[in-house]
Amino acid sequence: MTISLHNLKPAKGSQKKRKRVGRGNASGHGTYSTRGQKGQRSRSGGKSGLKKLGFRQTLQGIPKHRGFKSLRSDNQPVNLSEINKFFKDGDKIDAKGLLKAGLIKRVNLPVKILSLGELKLKKLIFSNIKFSQSAKEQIEKCGGKIVDKA
Repeated sequence: MTISLHNLKPAKGSQKKRKRVGRGNASGHGTYSTRGQKGQRSRSGGKSGLKKLGFRQTLQGIPKHRGFKSLRSDNQPVNLSEINKFFKDGDKIDAKGLLKAGLIKRVNLPVKILSLGELKLKKLIFSNIKFSQSAKEQIEKCGGKIVDKA
């Protein structure tokens, strides 16, 4: 007969029997059933009660990276000084244009223009972009337009 998977048998003594605790002295784990003598862990329910001991220290050991994660994505900030560098007079500026200029990383996240630096260009047209109040005033002072939906 040839040897194949269906007729293989384990070698004698290679498989250890599972420890069956609390089945009398003949099992080899009788009398105290491997719990030792007396004490909290020898009692029933003794293991779970031990967790309360020193629980405060375990809490302090847990890193504080849990908690609230907002579903609203953060704005990608762009300063007015950067717009001076990358855009010419009369350009139409939207998220795609800012991405090509390398000022933002993603088109699908909201963009907000902040008023750091001064706007030297005139007549820029912005579409689908958020603004800080002071940036909005500077753009309108220079003669630029803000279009919500293009």
